[in-house]
Amino acid sequence: MCNGCVQKEYPDRGNTCLENGSYLMNYQGCASCHKRDFVLINNKSTEEEDGEEIVTYDHVCKNCDHVIARHEYTFSVVDEYQEYTMLCMLCGKAEDSISVLPDDPRQSAPLF
Repeated sequence: MCNGCVQKEYPDRGNTCLENGSYLMNYQGCASCHKRDFVLINNKSTEEEDGEEIVTYDHVCKNCDHVIARHEYTFSVVDEYQEYTMLCMLCGKAEDSISVLPDDPRQSAPLF
């Protein structure tokens, strides 16, 4: 992982969790070959562990195969909520939780 390739390390992305792709707004350019070109995805793997899906891959420079960042995305179902997390030096850090019910009980207005 290379902090010379990104504008900001682990930017806060709120609830935007990427299962694939790259956050190019944070890509400064390759610190190895000094070119700003496409970012490729290599070594993508998906694992399931105790009901949690974990997707990992490397962001790699198209020109010199320099590893820019390691991306980790997780998905799980906890109680009645789908939980998502993302951690990546390039794409940032984020968490999200969505109800599996038609109406999210956390969004309901109190009756009194």
